Amino acid sequence: MKEIRTRFAPSPTGRMHVGNLRTALYAYLIAKHENGKFLLRIEDTDQERYVEGAVDIIYRTLAKTGLIHDEGPDKDGGVGPYVQSKRQEAGIYLKYAKQLIDEGKAYYCFCTKERLEGLSQKVGDKEINVYDKHCLSLTKEEVQEKLDAGLPYVIRQNNPNTGTTTFHDEIYGDITVDNAELDDMILIKSDGYPTYNFANVIDDHLMGITHVVRGNEYLSSTPKYNRLYEAFGWEIPVYVHCPLITDEEHKKLSKRSGHSSYEDLIEAGFVSEAVVNFVALLGWSPEDNVEIMSLEELIQKFDYTKMSKSPAVFDYTKLKWMNGEYLKAMDFDRFYEMALPYIKEVITKDYDLKKIAGMVKTRIEIFPDIKEHIDFFEELPDYDISMYTHKKMKTDSASSIKVLKEVLPVLAECDDYSNDNLFKLLSEYAASNEYKTGFVMWPLRTSLSGKQMTPGGATELMEIFGKEESLRRIEDGIQRLS
Repeated sequence: MKEIRTRFAPSPTGRMHVGNLRTALYAYLIAKHENGKFLLRIEDTDQERYVEGAVDIIYRTLAKTGLIHDEGPDKDGGVGPYVQSKRQEAGIYLKYAKQLIDEGKAYYCFCTKERLEGLSQKVGDKEINVYDKHCLSLTKEEVQEKLDAGLPYVIRQNNPNTGTTTFHDEIYGDITVDNAELDDMILIKSDGYPTYNFANVIDDHLMGITHVVRGNEYLSSTPKYNRLYEAFGWEIPVYVHCPLITDEEHKKLSKRSGHSSYEDLIEAGFVSEAVVNFVALLGWSPEDNVEIMSLEELIQKFDYTKMSKSPAVFDYTKLKWMNGEYLKAMDFDRFYEMALPYIKEVITKDYDLKKIAGMVKTRIEIFPDIKEHIDFFEELPDYDISMYTHKKMKTDSASSIKVLKEVLPVLAECDDYSNDNLFKLLSEYAASNEYKTGFVMWPLRTSLSGKQMTPGGATELMEIFGKEESLRRIEDGIQRLS
């Protein structure tokens, strides 16, 4: 069986969009599922959109997500260079464009911008700009004359303008287009650089790519690609066009959403593994309907023939839930290292930050959630005494002040402020007064935190606060209730 070879071919134009990350992930999974090769190729021929430092972002994102390429600019597999501008310098694209000219499958076009702007026609109910093959009729001598005169030119593909072209996509099936819509696509631009479409076909063939994975916005260009493969007599790859990704309002996921790129999500407090897991499910789901999967499990289960045609909705709430599951399962030392900067944003006092991290680990979905769970440690918030009333615990202001006044001297006499000792002490106090434990702990926890919800119980909080701060807060509670 032929080795499966896929590629991720990003343009270095900035941060990696979620759609690009999904393309890379699916290409990686298709190759790895069959023990094939995953290639990285940098498509930098659009010099106007090139962003300084963007190549580093591509490398960094692939490394952090675990999508390790087998061949690329830094790992020569014998079919390099893996950067299009270097392939351009080597004259690869012009060589193949001239081959097509010699065979009558492409031609030089010298038309001015003004002339091209005047070409628009109706095809069905669509107004489209289709080139009229004006320069195809030039003789060899006329072409040479213009070239010698140094006139600017492009090289165009000579496509049929009658009949139809049919191609097959693994997700969308057979698609037929009217050749009148194909247009004579530009292969080499006036600056000598290849167009994205032309370079793609040349590079995919020369690099032995068997499966081409890309967004479905490229479906309309595919017949032109196939015309090129056929013109060269090359084997057409397997096409896998991924469905559109939309936001919750079913609009295309845009940069304005604030979570359209991998780095946006990491900065928002998500972890890489959760992002990869979530992105894998934007257009595909495993047959067993399990949602939490490691990269290894995704490799085993991924079947591109089961991808969906329908647009995939980027459900931010679901991603947060999934991230929370990853945080719960995370090794504590790694969690603490990642949580520490967020904890230190809130807490400046000399508390046991590891214990605080342990308290919030199972309660948050993303790291910035930490702040609202722990802000009371730094400073007791101003709170309403109605919080002391709890139907289930059968507490109210009167019972709460009574409990606080009774436990204050008990706690003042205690010197062991470990959680276990405090819990034992307060449980004994409750039992001797025939109180339920919650009847004692609720007013205590309220006075200590000034919050309805806390990441730990009363005795866990006291262990972190220590004796002096705990007693100060309980006295404050008595004062408020008085």
